[in-house]
Amino acid sequence: MSEKPTLKEQLETYRHAVDADILTYAAHVRKTTHEQYGEYPAVVTDTFLDMLERGGKRMRGALVMVGYEMCGGTDREMITRAATAIEMIHAHLLILDDVQDRSALRRGKPTVHESLKTYHQQNGWKGDAVHTGYSLALNAALAGGYAAQMLVAGLNVDAELRSKAMGIMAHAILTTAHGQTLDFVQELTGEASSKSIEQTMEWKTAYYSILNPLCVGMVLAGAGCEDTDAVRDYALHTGKAFQITDDIIGVFGTSAQTGKSIMDDMREGKQTLLTLYALKHATAEDKQFLKRCLGDSNLSSADFTVCCRIMQDSGALQFAEEEAERHIAAALQSLEASRRPGWNANNLTFLRELAGSLRRRTS
Repeated sequence: MSEKPTLKEQLETYRHAVDADILTYAAHVRKTTHEQYGEYPAVVTDTFLDMLERGGKRMRGALVMVGYEMCGGTDREMITRAATAIEMIHAHLLILDDVQDRSALRRGKPTVHESLKTYHQQNGWKGDAVHTGYSLALNAALAGGYAAQMLVAGLNVDAELRSKAMGIMAHAILTTAHGQTLDFVQELTGEASSKSIEQTMEWKTAYYSILNPLCVGMVLAGAGCEDTDAVRDYALHTGKAFQITDDIIGVFGTSAQTGKSIMDDMREGKQTLLTLYALKHATAEDKQFLKRCLGDSNLSSADFTVCCRIMQDSGALQFAEEEAERHIAAALQSLEASRRPGWNANNLTFLRELAGSLRRRTS
């Protein structure tokens, strides 16, 4: 009897399926965009497709497929295309996030707005290359986001199921937009609370990274509200744990792990559990130093190192790790308490192991 595949092996299987579908879809879009709209729309579209093709673990696409299979779905071609659409929404949101954060790198390569700024410069266009980069990046995100919705609208399933999936996806994007607003304003004001940070993690990350793809897959298999309601707490707790570990890696990891500078979050003034706890529990001198550094776009590597030390000495790093563990435990407990009859056991195991894997997450 063959051994059960590991979480890593399962993710790899899903990733290969989604990557192959993305390559097929991207080739079609590149050809038709150039034919129908010409050179410049094709250039902008290509930057979106480049972002989409940069890969990653394809966790969101995998969750679409897991939710579908868990509820008895069997049309692999259809659900893989749905997974591609969700990965397109992810790329759409990453582009917007990079614009708002003024990030230079994403997954080790120039962000979309940086690529389009360079295109402006290389072609000797008039005007402000930075403004061009931001403006055309917004168009790339806009086109990619609506193309994703077109894919879902054209899925080969019952019209009612398509409608439900589109409604879930739209609600998740709306919620994510509000989460991003809260996150952005907290950077500007320098003010945050435990409640607002918890809301940001839920609205900005948990909805679109875990709850949305899982529920989209489930409803495309014909699952009802009883099923999607049953995974809600699991998804939200897992999403919060994912964001906390992301924040930890974003400061205490490496650029190779994050695909961007580990100083970006500090330079942006990002408010997280780490910064909130440190600002409450550090010494008076360290608090003042950390406040001064948060949001400093010219933050030096030496000052960044001091900020990391402050977050360790104040207990902020340990606190964040404990909070991540608390959310992981709550996610696992919820999954066991809420599991529905008929859910596929292998996919339930995948969800358990996914949440548990956040304990040792490094990228």
